Amino acid sequence: MPPLLECALNFSEGRRREVIEAIVAAAQGARVLDVSSDADHNRTVVSFVGAPETAASAALAVSARAVELIDMNSHRGAHPRMGAVDVIPFVPLGGATMEVAVATARSVGCELGERLGLPVFLYEAAASRPERRNLADVRRGEYEGLSEKMADPAWKPDFGPTRPHPTAGAAAVGARIFLVAYNVNLGTPDVSIARSIARAVRAKTGGLQNVKALGVMLQERNLAQVTMNVVDPFQTPLYRVLELVRLEAARYGVTVVGSEVVGLLPQAVLLESARYYLQLEGFSDDQVLESRLWGQEG
Repeated sequence: MPPLLECALNFSEGRRREVIEAIVAAAQGARVLDVSSDADHNRTVVSFVGAPETAASAALAVSARAVELIDMNSHRGAHPRMGAVDVIPFVPLGGATMEVAVATARSVGCELGERLGLPVFLYEAAASRPERRNLADVRRGEYEGLSEKMADPAWKPDFGPTRPHPTAGAAAVGARIFLVAYNVNLGTPDVSIARSIARAVRAKTGGLQNVKALGVMLQERNLAQVTMNVVDPFQTPLYRVLELVRLEAARYGVTVVGSEVVGLLPQAVLLESARYYLQLEGFSDDQVLESRLWGQEG
């Protein structure tokens, strides 16, 4: 397979359909695989794939349109964010290496700073220093705290101006392995319960390795949610994450009423959960019809 990069670009609009469509339409040249919008989070993830130069060009075009159409001064949503173009991760696929993804991330970050006047912070494998690897640390303080944060010389951006863009804030650009954005909805409107569960399941506060979690409120559904990034779903399977959330929720007499995946995930991640919940013995990936068909085609 030729070198490919997937980009799961997150922009801060999940409610205005015409704006979402206009921003996604800018990804010309790349193959758009998925568009996932959430009104409560007020956020959209557009996933596209292409050769490294194609993915980079699409990311720049989508970013330019988002900066044009989104004003962060009036943005409100449940999901943490610091800019109109909030996160641009590049994920190596096929014959691409992480080094290629890192080089692409740094090139795109430089272009965003020069062409759009966006402060850019590099994160994960592309990070310029260890304390910037973790996206949650880079985004801490969110858009509202960005000016104060950037006044600290320790938070000088890697590219672009040393003050926030007046309407678009700042962007995080990085390179990483495939992660899964996974949310679990609780049968309660009490967001404090979701926050307690998030503390129990996330790695940073003693929970599961590879899990980042927050408790948020879904206003439209009147439900609390544990919103998570599983940064290595091959090492920490989704069924384990769900079962720990369910166990912690039971402490408060709360049930899990549903869960969701935002964007795309590898088939192998789903198969691992199928093995667990169906108690499959000796099950092989080759027993999946589509896997057998694709294997023969290859």
